[in-house]
Amino acid sequence: MLRNLFILLLLSSSAHAQVLGGKNVYSFLDLPAAPQITALGGVNVSQQNNDLSLALLNPALLRPSMHTQLQVNYAGYFAGVKYLHVAAAFHVPSVATTFATSLQYVGYGDITHTDAAGNVMGTFRPNDLAWQISASRKYLEKWYYGLSIKYIHSRYLQYQSSGISTDVGIAYQDTARGWQAGLMAKNMGTQLSAYGGGEKEPLPFDLQVGISKRLEHVPLQLSATLHHIYQFDIRYADPGFEEGTVIENGDTTNRSSGTVDKIFRHFVLAAQFEIGKYVELTAAYNHLRRKELAMVSQQGLSGFSLGVGVVVNKLQLRFARSWYQRTVAFNHLGISLPLNQWMGLGKFGDRIGWKPD
Repeated sequence: MLRNLFILLLLSSSAHAQVLGGKNVYSFLDLPAAPQITALGGVNVSQQNNDLSLALLNPALLRPSMHTQLQVNYAGYFAGVKYLHVAAAFHVPSVATTFATSLQYVGYGDITHTDAAGNVMGTFRPNDLAWQISASRKYLEKWYYGLSIKYIHSRYLQYQSSGISTDVGIAYQDTARGWQAGLMAKNMGTQLSAYGGGEKEPLPFDLQVGISKRLEHVPLQLSATLHHIYQFDIRYADPGFEEGTVIENGDTTNRSSGTVDKIFRHFVLAAQFEIGKYVELTAAYNHLRRKELAMVSQQGLSGFSLGVGVVVNKLQLRFARSWYQRTVAFNHLGISLPLNQWMGLGKFGDRIGWKPD
């Protein structure tokens, strides 16, 4: 089984490889759906934590300890954009499988509708949504594998589109030594219908690999994740560049960046520190985000993100803040409830607690 998953992950890297920067559809799928994801820099496939939202980063991170978790997350994004994410999980001992389902909704507010001459014809409310079903199982002592299937729908006035995609992930966890590694193929799929009946566009495919380590004598977990590992140069082809640029295959490319910068743009680094039994502090750095969005003269905290979580027996509360530019950031709030601890749902399965595997 694991061998077949490895083959699928590797083959998928050549199926949808493309230059980054506005060349795929449903880009909202890359938005961090939960505070934990925001705090981790938006990309992580190996984090060792009992937060249900990790299943969005890698379905192999969906674990039995997340049994009956119900999670609700909300973010006030930029320019009045708001999005909501709701998820729930359930472990079924008879088939040794943990299942989860989630819904992500993105609303772009009221947009003025005008004709070609600029006459106001009213307003409309564009939106995107993705409904996901995930399943995860354990293999032997230290391996996990998972699969997610997503139905995607997008509507902008009279223009609508729908699609379907799959995420496949594996994870290797050595709890005795505090290590976990993950591999994830994301958004393998297609549009079922294109906007306005036009040509179908590719989905935001990604192939990611990462590793996390819990330190032995310090309550600290360190993570390093590489994204878009199938493509070396992932710089955005910005037509605004003039000096030191060339035209290649219709894209404007700046040749001034060195090899080290190109490599580091694949990395997202994160650290999570536990304060006592109930508080988690998370910080991360996304180099690609900093390079693409920071102002040259005032970079500030661009690319950095911070988060705090309060984790008790019957509740998880999380808050995260992510800086895209020096003075531009957004906030993310989330709550998780273990329903088996509140409502006795353990009668449908073992009363699994909150501690990680």
